[in-house]
Amino acid sequence: MNRLDISNWKEFKIAELFITETSKNKLQVPTEAAVAKKDLTDGDIPRVTVTNMNNGIVGYYKNVQSDNYRLYENFISVSFLGTIFYHPYKASLDMKVHCLKLKERRLNNYIAFFLINIIKKQVSYFAYNDQLSSSTLTGLSILLPVKNNEPDWEYMENYTKQLYLRDKQSISTVEEYINKPTEKSISLGNWKRFHLYDDEMFDIDMGTKLDKIKMTSVNPTINFIGRANKSNGITERVDEISGLKPYEAGNLTLSLGGEYLGSCFIQPSPFYTSQNVVVLKPKWQMSFNVKMFIAIMVFKESRLYYKAFIDELNRHIKTDFSIYLPTKNDAPDWQYMEAYISYLFQQQSNTLQHLV
Repeated sequence: MNRLDISNWKEFKIAELFITETSKNKLQVPTEAAVAKKDLTDGDIPRVTVTNMNNGIVGYYKNVQSDNYRLYENFISVSFLGTIFYHPYKASLDMKVHCLKLKERRLNNYIAFFLINIIKKQVSYFAYNDQLSSSTLTGLSILLPVKNNEPDWEYMENYTKQLYLRDKQSISTVEEYINKPTEKSISLGNWKRFHLYDDEMFDIDMGTKLDKIKMTSVNPTINFIGRANKSNGITERVDEISGLKPYEAGNLTLSLGGEYLGSCFIQPSPFYTSQNVVVLKPKWQMSFNVKMFIAIMVFKESRLYYKAFIDELNRHIKTDFSIYLPTKNDAPDWQYMEAYISYLFQQQSNTLQHLV
């Protein structure tokens, strides 16, 4: 992929793109103050701190009744040390971790990935003593591609998808990638099979089973997921149906049959599904990276052992369908999955920074 031509890009201040608030007569992005450790009890809500590991997540806790405690969803976290991560799920922030949430557009993984790398380049100029504050962030300028003098979100999304596709085409299996001469070889001996309905995996919902041709799009706000293998399976934007609650963002969809059998995606926005598309609802607060790892393994397993129109997933998904996952103490090794996908994203990040 050629180096990006940024000659026609335009500078935007963080305050122009992201939600801000006023505190003590200062404009700032949302941020958090300290919550006493004694007030934190184990739960299922991730808490983001200044660590550069595990997507910034230091632990999982219950809600806290405090003015210093707020929940955010679908945002980019930026700490005063410059650590930056995307969180499509609900999370709380530790002291001096700031929230970047777009004003007029919903983030998805591709746009967030693009923005993070641009922002990361700017905040890298801050030293520890500068302490990147919530008010300093608002005045930070970033250079973005434009269309009609506005940020070209479609370009950002498509560009990042091209990067993913390039790596996807060059990596046929997880094992092949791990065992590249340039990578540290690891043993796959501790991997074992798990059903998607096992403990700590998913509740399998058979979907809304709607017919796209009968849907309306007068004021479309809901994604419609069909048996497709691109654009996260989104085939249309449709109107919300009165009395039929859409599935929440963050759930996975899986195509049970047809040409694109096994296509498995993390959904970025509320959605309905067509026939033969099931919804995988995580039984715990899975991170995006863990979901991504599982989606890849589901797709590989489906394409390897099942066949469209002959032996599809319909009669297997709630019975004998299983996938290989790395284990630790005979349980899925979530930490490994998180770290592995983070590593892949970092490789793409390095590529993007080089191109920019």
